[in-house]
Amino acid sequence: MAHRVRFRGLLGAALAAVLVLTPAPPAAAAPAPAANPVLVWNVHAQTAVFEVGRQSPTAGARSFAMVQGAVYDAVNAIAGTPYEPYLIAPAARRGDSTPAAVATAAHDVLLSLFPAQADALQAQYQAALAPIAEGRAKRGGIRAGAEAAAAMIADRRDDGAFAAANWPVGTAPGEYRLTPPGFVQAGAWYAFLRPFAVDDASAYRVAGPPALTSAAYARQLNEVKSVGPLTSTTRTQDQTESAIWWDDYRQVEWSIKRDLAADHRLSPLRTARMLAMVDVATADTMISCYQQKRHWSFWRPVTAIPLAGDDGNPATAADPAWTPLRVTAPSPEWPSGHACYTGAVMTALRAFFGRDDLSFSAYSADSGTTRDFRSLSAARAELIEARIWGGVHYRGATVQGDRLGTAVTRAVLAREFGRQH
Repeated sequence: MAHRVRFRGLLGAALAAVLVLTPAPPAAAAPAPAANPVLVWNVHAQTAVFEVGRQSPTAGARSFAMVQGAVYDAVNAIAGTPYEPYLIAPAARRGDSTPAAVATAAHDVLLSLFPAQADALQAQYQAALAPIAEGRAKRGGIRAGAEAAAAMIADRRDDGAFAAANWPVGTAPGEYRLTPPGFVQAGAWYAFLRPFAVDDASAYRVAGPPALTSAAYARQLNEVKSVGPLTSTTRTQDQTESAIWWDDYRQVEWSIKRDLAADHRLSPLRTARMLAMVDVATADTMISCYQQKRHWSFWRPVTAIPLAGDDGNPATAADPAWTPLRVTAPSPEWPSGHACYTGAVMTALRAFFGRDDLSFSAYSADSGTTRDFRSLSAARAELIEARIWGGVHYRGATVQGDRLGTAVTRAVLAREFGRQH
């Protein structure tokens, strides 16, 4: 089931290089294949959302969902609407310019999100439109992109983004406390964001953390206490690199999606659909995930380990000097936000490609390494471990986050982006 308009209602630097104008090739040379405009504008979106806008990965999930949802609706309309629209099927002809539609849809949504970046976005937009011949096809593509963007902008107006909200903070054992080094309140608004696809994000829940006095809690706390500190002697070098690689704020999942599209030579339509599936699913997953964080409001390892003497469990011991390998995000424990996110990404990719055995790799500037995977399930399994190796989550929180990402994504894709009947 598609929404209706509610106001009616490998690439990395290589792909970025296509944005630089180069001299025309000699007449005898074969023309270079045209860059996939959906991927080009996904790179532009990353630049606007993260590199310049500095949005957190969670806030960025909303922005990417808006951009890719609008791009999908525009490209889908030009292709004759073979798939259910997300919000709208703008008037379009099969001969309309897909590159013009993609550029317009992405540009207009990004401009609405980041008006201070107007000059840079306009320069990217003009560079995208310049090679397209003037005429009916170009005008039609621009019109389709503009209508799709306008629908998305209107639909997300007053959706709760960036509203004033704080995480509940307590002082009793097990209750969430603000985390070092900043001890800041951040991101709590996401729990109140209106979903993109599911009716009720609170309908998707996870089992809560074990009782503080239980053997299960002691096992999980002692595991992260051993393998997760900055100076761990039980964590291997490869595990350290994995923890850093997965924790890179330039999320490796961004390049994984683009590289899979390029490696599998997806058309602009299939690329637009794949990115919309992933990004809308992850946005709704993170809303549900943050609602569960708010509900359980459990203390993070960085708090629990120094205060283990107060938890009433004889199998745990306090270490006041304990410091995790990676900085703990300013949100409560249970479930892991990153596990929610990656579970959603991998579930959506599995649904799109219809298989798990996809090979891919990605580079992290934070770790200075590239990691390779031969399946989606291998990547999500490593993420679960990496959040423990990084010292930021208990095992149960990562496992439950992965399960939540799967459940919400399946619900989203049961409603959206299917073939037209």
